Amino acid sequence: MEPDPATPSTPRRRLAVGAVTVAAALSLLAIPGTAHGLADLQSESATISGGVVDSNHAGYTGSGFVNYDNATGGYVEYAVTAAQAGPHALVFRYANGTTIDRPLAVTVDGATAGTVSFPGTGAWSTWRDVTTTVTLKAGANRIRATATTENGGPNADRISVNPSGPADTEAPTPPRNLRSTGKSATSVSLAWDASTDNVGVTGYVVHRDGAQAGTADGTSTTVSGLTAGTAYRFTVRARDAAGNLSPSSNEITATPGGSAPPGVPNPGAVTTLRSGTDVPWGVAFLPDGSALVTEREAFNVYRLTPSGRRTNVGKVPGAQNTNGEGGVLGIEVSPTFATDGYVFVYHTASGGNQVVRAKLSGDGLSGWTTILGGIPKNRYHNGGRLRFSPDGRYLFVSTGDAQNSSNAQNMNNNAGKILRINPDGSIPSDNPFPGKAIWSYGHRNVQGLDFDSKGRLWASEFGNSSQDEVNLIQRGGNHGWPACEGTSGSCGGTVAPKRTWSTSSASPSGLTIINDHVFVATTVGQRIYRMRINDSSNLVEQQVYFQGSYGRLRTVEVDHDGDIWLTTSTDKDGTTGNDRVLHVDIAYPQP
Repeated sequence: MEPDPATPSTPRRRLAVGAVTVAAALSLLAIPGTAHGLADLQSESATISGGVVDSNHAGYTGSGFVNYDNATGGYVEYAVTAAQAGPHALVFRYANGTTIDRPLAVTVDGATAGTVSFPGTGAWSTWRDVTTTVTLKAGANRIRATATTENGGPNADRISVNPSGPADTEAPTPPRNLRSTGKSATSVSLAWDASTDNVGVTGYVVHRDGAQAGTADGTSTTVSGLTAGTAYRFTVRARDAAGNLSPSSNEITATPGGSAPPGVPNPGAVTTLRSGTDVPWGVAFLPDGSALVTEREAFNVYRLTPSGRRTNVGKVPGAQNTNGEGGVLGIEVSPTFATDGYVFVYHTASGGNQVVRAKLSGDGLSGWTTILGGIPKNRYHNGGRLRFSPDGRYLFVSTGDAQNSSNAQNMNNNAGKILRINPDGSIPSDNPFPGKAIWSYGHRNVQGLDFDSKGRLWASEFGNSSQDEVNLIQRGGNHGWPACEGTSGSCGGTVAPKRTWSTSSASPSGLTIINDHVFVATTVGQRIYRMRINDSSNLVEQQVYFQGSYGRLRTVEVDHDGDIWLTTSTDKDGTTGNDRVLHVDIAYPQP
């Protein structure tokens, strides 16, 4: 068990010997080859003695990992059914956040097969592979990994099993077409074409500026903890089950701080990525360039590729509609998705609107957990947009006043607010109102959020009967509703909007910012507005695009290539399943 200096004597739940066992042995013939091996066995599903199943460190596969006790003799035993007798390569995936080696003695059916070294990996959330070769008999085998020192074993994620035959000395081919697929202020997302190997590629090693920066099981990853504006050099090498490393991929240079090229973003040609979808409300991009899209009334989340291929990944449990504006709304992908796989969704439920978190593994969302609940709901005015801060530390949530205008000024509930929470749902200690998720208040119905190049939050807001708004959000600011609508009413002491429109020409929903140009999608207005943020923090040089061309427009988001994905919202015409997701080419002529 890794040391926990903050709570050195905290009792931990123990799993008795044999309390967790593999439900069924895995046949190497029955399981197709993958990037990991012909058989992947999760440690948390094996037989465990002298350890616990934990999930407190990001980056594991499956549902958790085994945390060995700090003692000699703890073990994890895996049940493997080999299709043939002979040597097999075992690839252990582990983490060791100390500088002390934590070797494990490996046995097969009780016979000694050697001792494997598990040196430090730098952090408990940094996972590495080590490989050893054992001889298995055809049929059932018991592979046991036992701690040999008082420090116990490493955190054990899984083992991968491959028939190895003669010693494998052939390295994989180098990864091809390494490229950057997206950037944030502190991270760069990478993707590459798969390598090949005579036995099988088990993973990839990512290098930054000549030093190892991480590993990846598949052909994409996100490297975090970078500095905005700093150029970094990246290469990738493939690894096989015998530990052979390929030559390096092509080298690329990427600079965190945004995905769009410099220049003024000008919308151009429009193509339909997907039709026949039901009120596509939320759009969030994965590291590979595909997007997760929510369907408000159908409660679905689906993956949509840039080529238009749709794959359903889950239906949000407990979601309800309101015969108005409620349902499954905003979606965000974790800034550290490459290691934690988390996806965040805002939706309406029986007890109110709420934010939930799930883990995307392959093509399925699972492990749904409510991290923030009880936000007042109604038929209309449910808000629903999610947006992570540029540093990835905080999740911002927009809410509506739930058709009760007094909620917007009531600091005892979260309606009519913009909220700021940690990714686990807890409240940051530096929020403006201690113990509350509230970041700003006095909002009627905010459905658009994004950050500019200075890290400032902007929001689009539905007005009542006279003025819609775009606001530069102030920490702890009162943005006026209900006494003040736009610039009309009793607005003294409130934060004035940066742009207003007549409600008949806007009803703004989604908002995205590209190179400090604010794009707003409108429903009643059936158009996109583009405005530039000037040095005085005002919105100037308004342009109008697509007026009346595609009907009501709901969501606008910029993808990893600097283009726009735009969704339609025909929810007012009494039909369902006839909305579209559109791709808008963006050109970037220099100013």
